[in-house]
Amino acid sequence: MLVDRFYDLMETAPEAATIRRLHAASLKRSREKLFEYLTGWSGGPPLYEAKYGHPRLRGRHLPFPIASRERDEWLWCMDRALAEHLAPEPVKAFLQERFTALADHLRNRPDDVVFPDGA
Repeated sequence: MLVDRFYDLMETAPEAATIRRLHAASLKRSREKLFEYLTGWSGGPPLYEAKYGHPRLRGRHLPFPIASRERDEWLWCMDRALAEHLAPEPVKAFLQERFTALADHLRNRPDDVVFPDGA
């Protein structure tokens, strides 16, 4: 499954170390929430909305410093997970385009800000 592979990569790949640190020690809830969100986002039942209300993704991500680096690490994981998925290439290309726009929309910090904790 796409979400599981995405989080497996985030959990283990050094290329995703910065974005991984923004998550809880266990990725179980993150996996569940992303699956629920993507189910509705892709036209399936609105599982996420039924549990949590409107996603308001940008607002929900404001507590986390997301600049280009974090966006790029998230996309690195998603691009690799998509590449391994059995979906037809046009579907993968469409999803990559949409995920890129979504990830870029969630940036909430300029790239030149340095945080005291190194995040």
